[in-house]
Amino acid sequence: MKTKQEITAAIEVIKTRGAWQTAVKTYALELLEDMEGAFSADKLLNGAENWNAYSYGGSALIYDADIAERVCSPSELKRKRGGELSPDTREAWLDCQARALSQAARLIARHA
Repeated sequence: MKTKQEITAAIEVIKTRGAWQTAVKTYALELLEDMEGAFSADKLLNGAENWNAYSYGGSALIYDADIAERVCSPSELKRKRGGELSPDTREAWLDCQARALSQAARLIARHA
């Protein structure tokens, strides 16, 4: 099992393409920063039942505009009016964030 510092270093050097991949990487680094001790999925969730509960519970970004700014490209952000419009017809910004957090957790697990 790798240490938190080794996992962080491995993720930091990943080259990203696009806003979504950059957001997932950022979420992964934030999750690692908050995690104490050895890696486990339960520790990443910080007591939440799943990533939706984590996102809706206020453990990550809470404002639509902040989430949109993190996960959208500049043109997408403009189309979504800075987070005023939903990301799509099926989900809210907090759902979108939960999806990114889930991918971030998988990224961490891959490097652990």
